[in-house]
Amino acid sequence: MLSTALSHSFSFNLLRPSSIGVMFYHQKVEDHFKNPRNPGSMNAKDEDVGTGIVGAPACGDALKFQIRVDDKTGKIKEVKFRAFGCPAAVASSSLATTMIEGKTLDEALKIKNTTIANELNLPPVKQHCSMLAQDAIHAAVEDYLKKKKTNQKE
Repeated sequence: MLSTALSHSFSFNLLRPSSIGVMFYHQKVEDHFKNPRNPGSMNAKDEDVGTGIVGAPACGDALKFQIRVDDKTGKIKEVKFRAFGCPAAVASSSLATTMIEGKTLDEALKIKNTTIANELNLPPVKQHCSMLAQDAIHAAVEDYLKKKKTNQKE
């Protein structure tokens, strides 16, 4: 009841209690958390799929991030993620998928955690969630490039 009353009066919404009291998130976080973009997974064995798995031991968040690259254009044609963690981790991952779809690998690597954090209005205590998303993008691109290099040698 309190959360309903507060959510109608602020642009920040109550999503869950935390050990330090109540955690408020911006409406963009709530939107991506409740309606994540591109959730799911792909077959990691596919040659055109890069998979990055990263985690943040400090808070227990974990993220599997996958990209499918069009070999002809070099652009990311599909992105999927699975996030386990707080609303900020899910929202950061969801937003990151929308930011890199249709981009080249080089363009995707230029996405910074600060861009993600600013877009979601993440509080300082949740900045590490945007870093997790950035690290996952890098890990997925590295995996794809490693597969591509291995396949070219064969």
